[in-house]
Amino acid sequence: MSKLLFVASEAFPLIKTGGLADVAGSLPDALAQLGMDVRLLLPAYHAILSAGLPTTHLANISLGSDWVELLETKPEGSSVTVWLVRHPDFSDRPGNPYHDEHHNAWLDNPARFARLCKVAAAIATGEAWLDWQPDILHCNDWHTGPAIALAKQHDHCPLTVFTIHNLRHQGSFDRDTFDQLHFPPALWSMNSGEFYGNFNFMKAALSHADIITTVSPGYASEILNAPGGMGLEDVLSHRRTDIHGITNGIDTALWNPATDEALPARYSAADPSGKIINKQQHLRDTGLSDNPDTPLFGFIGRLDEQKGLDILLPNIERLAHSGACVTVLGSGEKRYEQALGELAARFPAQIAVTIGYDEGLAHRIEAAADVFLMPSLFEPCGLNQLYSLRYGTLPLVRRVGGLADTVTDTNPTTLREGSATGLVFNDASTHALWEAIERALALWQKPDTWRRVRQNAMAQDVSWRQSAARYLSLYRQYGEKRA
Repeated sequence: MSKLLFVASEAFPLIKTGGLADVAGSLPDALAQLGMDVRLLLPAYHAILSAGLPTTHLANISLGSDWVELLETKPEGSSVTVWLVRHPDFSDRPGNPYHDEHHNAWLDNPARFARLCKVAAAIATGEAWLDWQPDILHCNDWHTGPAIALAKQHDHCPLTVFTIHNLRHQGSFDRDTFDQLHFPPALWSMNSGEFYGNFNFMKAALSHADIITTVSPGYASEILNAPGGMGLEDVLSHRRTDIHGITNGIDTALWNPATDEALPARYSAADPSGKIINKQQHLRDTGLSDNPDTPLFGFIGRLDEQKGLDILLPNIERLAHSGACVTVLGSGEKRYEQALGELAARFPAQIAVTIGYDEGLAHRIEAAADVFLMPSLFEPCGLNQLYSLRYGTLPLVRRVGGLADTVTDTNPTTLREGSATGLVFNDASTHALWEAIERALALWQKPDTWRRVRQNAMAQDVSWRQSAARYLSLYRQYGEKRA
């Protein structure tokens, strides 16, 4: 079983709004390096086509009364062939893939992503009449969920895999919308995608996939019960024997402080001296207090409730009063953007805020910061803590999901064992987060111990090597069951 069709709504570097893009941009490549023949299927968004990436026409695919064009490309440096679904609803619409400039979801998102699912199912079952047909159909998050349900309606369905990146977004729409999508009536069933009078894209996949994976063992456990299951816990509990938690990796060639071209100075675990240069430059660039002995806390992420902003904001102010510095990069809910802007205006020497996202700046913050803040209410896996480990920036995280799986708290036992890599706290409260920050500030006052923990952090294997091998093992294990 070597042919894999990997389907996602975004993938770095072609299009990115969040962590899904990082995974879809690196896991297929890691699987290809293990010998798999991989095709990555994405919508041909306007942003992708306007970037000037060379593409060739592969096929026209009939979807009943509709047609799409399938384009082929291969990004520089990648071992994966990318197939792009070209249709005016994707290709003629500038801006964010999912919502307008006011953060309102595009009203035709159900139809747009149903189209992607129909193309994926057609390729998977041979109905696209291509020279290549996969042994495995691997879909990701709600946008691609019905592809598995559609493929399962055919006799020639390959092994199907569905990865849950975030259960918070399920793609739930009413019956009228379902009827407009022209899905087979069989999908409107409690044993398929119907869920309390709506059609749930995510449930359609969970009901039919041969294999269900999540992006960490911790999250795989959390989603079997409320509140982690986000309403789907009974469905997931019913499928528990087929649910597997596999921790995400990162692209360690892209995220490598020894070769990172975005950094003012490069460094490594063997020679971390360049890290202080990155910090000094970032302090100057942002107008923060230019004192390298002051600890610098970083935050990069979506500004919303899930990321713990309600407990983070008062502690950012408290850090400023303590004399520490904080640098923030992100965008999201206007109330959080406004609150951060007000804090930066009140404490210009202590708090720097950049609203938006800049890939180069994200790399520079990871390299400059001493501590990275991730007080998430829930976190399926998280990637920034992995970038932080790689860059010798101690992650300060809440003990949830993938954060609990990837960061080891610093305490007398873990220091003695040599396993400490960051700071971990339990309760989703302002007080619990501040206690963890206080422990970080105390650790900062012990330079030798700090360097030991930083060395441990940078020694962690955060690559896709082990995780990709685990996916490959699952493909083979379930493939043998079907044989």
